Amino acid sequence: MANLSEESALSANASTKSGWTSAKRVLTACEFCQPDRIPRFDNFWEFPRSWQRRLGPEESLSDIAIWVPDETPFPSRARSLEEQDGWLYEIDGWGRTIRRKRDAYFSEILEVAFASTKQIEDAEFDPPGEQSRYLQGCSTEEAIQRKLKQAKQNFCVFGKTGGPYLRSSFMRGSEQFLMDIAGDPLLAKTIADRVADHLIEIGIEELHRWELQHTGIWIYDDMACNDGPMFSPKAFEMVFLPAYQRMITAFKSAGAKYVFLHSDGDIRPILEMMVDAGIDGLNPIERRANMNIVQLKKQYPELILTGGMCNTITLVQGPLAKIEAEAREIIDLGRTGGVVIGTHSISPEIPLNHYIAYHQTCLTFGNFGII
Repeated sequence: MANLSEESALSANASTKSGWTSAKRVLTACEFCQPDRIPRFDNFWEFPRSWQRRLGPEESLSDIAIWVPDETPFPSRARSLEEQDGWLYEIDGWGRTIRRKRDAYFSEILEVAFASTKQIEDAEFDPPGEQSRYLQGCSTEEAIQRKLKQAKQNFCVFGKTGGPYLRSSFMRGSEQFLMDIAGDPLLAKTIADRVADHLIEIGIEELHRWELQHTGIWIYDDMACNDGPMFSPKAFEMVFLPAYQRMITAFKSAGAKYVFLHSDGDIRPILEMMVDAGIDGLNPIERRANMNIVQLKKQYPELILTGGMCNTITLVQGPLAKIEAEAREIIDLGRTGGVVIGTHSISPEIPLNHYIAYHQTCLTFGNFGII
């Protein structure tokens, strides 16, 4: 009997031999048609050898890859300053002065680029067309094209930009920007518009450079907590909706077939406006934030829903029967297309046997018999 790693490889190989690549699978689902099996999208914080031994290579567990340019406004300013008392002091591409511990995931922000209105008015962003923004660590254009070709063979590749809320908060400071939204919405809109215009140019450039028109682009903008958006629907409509409308229109005019929105938390109070603005898909649909994928499918049948598995309660705590039931519910929802199963992310808190139960459910019940 094949072990789980062998089963994963056999399943992937069978799909490839039958003509079902990840790109075909995902795009078929995006067209609301039934694919050969449920498409999957998961990101792993880490992938230990013990997981690889049981599950096979990480890339066999997801059908989607998100390619990320350097979208910062000031990549030329990024540099290390000094190391003192165990802290590394740096200036990043967002113009922030930060400090962090070596190998730490998070950093402390000491100073932001837009601390004053004069800095907002005077700021000159680095050109969006700079080649270095799109090399992903490769040394040459030829190397990045080889990397991209390989990625397109293994995945359905989409591009990415940030969104006007979160990226503006990077430049203004999270607390200050929220105060701007509440107390000076015209200033907040000025910042959001400036940032959105920059992100539009970045997005159009990556669509063309990476030839992603047949897939599209994801806008990552975490605008909500578990209890709702970080601002009122009225504030969103005034400050951010015009920027989103321009971004979505520009990306589709540049050829993007699909524009997805990624936002953590409960964005239902502003979701109708985002749908009207033209988004095609939504991710990650966090259950802990009352984003129920079954209910969203009924309310927004035109939306491509990606995610739906709970990575903070169900996959962490189990039991195994609950993991299987939750995964099967999403799989059944995707039999007619329009659904990609996945989580927000796979963190170290998720036990291997819990992920295996989820993975095995996808292998056992997620094949739709399409050849």
